[in-house]
Amino acid sequence: MKVAIVHDWLTGMRGGEKVLEVCCELYPDARIHTLLHLEGTVSRTIESHPVSTSFVQHLPFTRRSYRHYLPLFPLAAETLDVGHVDLVLSSSHCVAKNVRVPAGACHIAYIHTPMRYVWDQYDAYFGPGRASLAVRAAMRMVRPWLQRVDVRTSRRVHYFIANSRHVAHRIRKHYNRDATVIYPPVDVDRFQHCARDDGYYLMVTAFAPYKRVDIAVKAFNQLGKALKIVGSGQDGPRLEKLAGPNIEFLGWQSDQKVHEAYRGCRALIFPGEEDFGIVPVEAMAVGKPVIAFGRGGALETIVPLDSQGGKPPTGVFFHEQTSEALSQAVGRFEQHRARFESELIRKHAESFGRNRFADRLHDFVRDKYAEFCRGTGDPT
Repeated sequence: MKVAIVHDWLTGMRGGEKVLEVCCELYPDARIHTLLHLEGTVSRTIESHPVSTSFVQHLPFTRRSYRHYLPLFPLAAETLDVGHVDLVLSSSHCVAKNVRVPAGACHIAYIHTPMRYVWDQYDAYFGPGRASLAVRAAMRMVRPWLQRVDVRTSRRVHYFIANSRHVAHRIRKHYNRDATVIYPPVDVDRFQHCARDDGYYLMVTAFAPYKRVDIAVKAFNQLGKALKIVGSGQDGPRLEKLAGPNIEFLGWQSDQKVHEAYRGCRALIFPGEEDFGIVPVEAMAVGKPVIAFGRGGALETIVPLDSQGGKPPTGVFFHEQTSEALSQAVGRFEQHRARFESELIRKHAESFGRNRFADRLHDFVRDKYAEFCRGTGDPT
């Protein structure tokens, strides 16, 4: 079976690239097709595969500002030539699932989220205060077209995989299609349990608007407690101006230093609404509780204090995306710290391990490709 892998862009190692990395291991002879590849920004496993890019690769200023070309992304995805293959496996949070597949080939799409920029997270990227007046006016014109293209190209997919029940519901809402949930891989074996508490709270995040780092900065300005933030991104300069002396920005760090930051923290702060959220599971793999906004994938990975199932708690939720609600959640966590047992938190995280993901993805692709070849699996 000849396989082509399609991914939105290769510009860093985030959750989507962790999925891509396992795809590369499962199909070591597959070529990767992507809109843009910044060499040296992804893992050796991914870099070892041949990579084909779109015309976006050659546009000016792509290294710093490739997202400004968003209206061109659907066209760029459709111009990717995967060649004569039996199976196309796309990993998509934007337009990778738009790729045209050759006649007779099966297309399986792993969806991290339907195109967030034009659906659920539109205001986080293009709302007042998030973009210039000109950009907001342009996006109001382009958004309906991008939504139509996103829905139309969903018909090119034979089988959908969602990275959470939360995303499966949105695939049903926007595409009117069913999806099988396979949680993304978390390399829990890379993290060692640690009960140490150096007194600081931690964030590990890209500084994208929907991550809502600003909520954490404002909350910890009010609380006066130590907060360390690992990450970088487009909102960095604005966030640093907001922060008080108790908040430390560490930039992007190596895996080893991130691990050490997890080991020393009191708890992880997670104020954004994520489709799944790998970082909370990583923190729990070290035995650390998570204080999270109670929507999205966090509801599927974190066991709250008031859980009805009798499971040991692994975190605290807050249900309004405000600094005041986060501050109250931190206070509640401090009040109930003794109830969080690090070894039990670690055990809970192990259910999201990398090997489990690889096995489930391999079996799903094998079974659905066989179904497709028999002609018994026409979901469209």
